[in-house]
Amino acid sequence: MATSTTSSPDQAHAEAPTRLPLPERTSRRKILWAYLLSVALIHVLALAALAPWLFSWFGLALALGGIYVFGTLGINTCYHRLLTHRGFECPLWLEHALAVIGVCCLQETPIRWVAIHRMHHQHSDTQPDPHSPLVDFFWSHCGWLFADNPCLSQLALYDRYARDLVKDRFYVRIERRKGWIWINLAQWGVFYVLGMLVGLATSGTLAGGVQLGLSAVVWGVFVRTVAVWHITWSVNSLTHLWGYRNYETDENSRNNWFVGIVANGEGWHNNHHADPRSAKHGHKWWEFDVTYITIDILRRLGLAWNVLPPRVGGRKDFEPA
Repeated sequence: MATSTTSSPDQAHAEAPTRLPLPERTSRRKILWAYLLSVALIHVLALAALAPWLFSWFGLALALGGIYVFGTLGINTCYHRLLTHRGFECPLWLEHALAVIGVCCLQETPIRWVAIHRMHHQHSDTQPDPHSPLVDFFWSHCGWLFADNPCLSQLALYDRYARDLVKDRFYVRIERRKGWIWINLAQWGVFYVLGMLVGLATSGTLAGGVQLGLSAVVWGVFVRTVAVWHITWSVNSLTHLWGYRNYETDENSRNNWFVGIVANGEGWHNNHHADPRSAKHGHKWWEFDVTYITIDILRRLGLAWNVLPPRVGGRKDFEPA
């Protein structure tokens, strides 16, 4: 149970250990090469944005807008506050549409993302936590993605932490039929065609269309994907190391103003751990929460309901039936 606290922003969590071992049976030497090479490749492709020929204001606008569309709507709103914690409800068609947007971030399938995050909440900052920074900073930021962790084996993980999503055939199709691959290939095609059409219209030449099409993919897909990756990873790393605490919780979560801003409200992480089901992570007037504003707009439009507000003392987190 979380309790309110008046501790100073720099006060350390007295009960938190200074170092944790890796999760049981996990080894850094057993590298998941598919993950490591894929993440490295996307970073390399994003570096193509440094080429002057591939820069365009259109591409930059796609990247900046995409951080909100894909990061805030897909990951924050859908994967996290809707699917993981059920902080609000919405029409199933909207849930599925937002989930597809989340898949475009290349941050796992909805079932796996939800299962791992629920596991994190159950074991936060203890050895079973998949990505505690009490192991080390790099581990929590992204290193955990590349090491074989038997505790994250799909059958056991999904059965324990994501049974509600496994009951939905839409999510199972994305998982079992590699639907996430086709979704991402489709988004690359959409960005290229959109850029080419705008380039043809503005330049009147095929070369201009090809140039803007490639620019749209590099900036709108690769640069945006890398940006959203590091924003999400910063919630795992920075907000369990630095910041202030509004509540005394049984783990090391912090409210980090930098992550709160760049992650559109996800950085008020101590508030979130104190009351995981709340759709609103900003509890103080200065804790600006763009993701909650988005959910509230959906509520006003009749597209969201049962939006859970913060509750002093917290509440029991969502448990799959």
